[in-house]
Amino acid sequence: MTRKHLLLLALAGLLSMSGCANNAQTGTGVGALSGALAGSLLGPSKNKEAYALFGGLIGGALGYAIGNEMDKQDLKRLNSTLDSAPSNHTTRWVNPDTGKEFAVTPRPPQARGDQVCREAEIISVIDGRRETMVTNACRLPDGRWEVRPQSS
Repeated sequence: MTRKHLLLLALAGLLSMSGCANNAQTGTGVGALSGALAGSLLGPSKNKEAYALFGGLIGGALGYAIGNEMDKQDLKRLNSTLDSAPSNHTTRWVNPDTGKEFAVTPRPPQARGDQVCREAEIISVIDGRRETMVTNACRLPDGRWEVRPQSS
């Protein structure tokens, strides 16, 4: 079985499991797969496996951070903020079910190819612990925003 077949098999497995997964698991899986793919494509040809592994680890960690912190209600609020909040204006909310606090500050929209994208700073306070993440969000054809953590 070739590497291409193994990658497709892994992708099919991840997609089939996503219906049973929680946000953190889905975020980790999608982030890891995206990172591994990017690492293998961007790395030098003789070290593709190492770059895929490294990309997968980074992507998985960043995907987990977003998926673990935000549930469906929070993601709806994030999408609404990215859709309609003025640039550099902070929108804050507390999830009544989880008690998690969020503050999102979107930057001015930018065109990237045929997509509209916005950088945003997301501050979360969970169990008294404050975390800050800067993301890039691009509008998908269906109107939702795809949020991607920025790499440091």
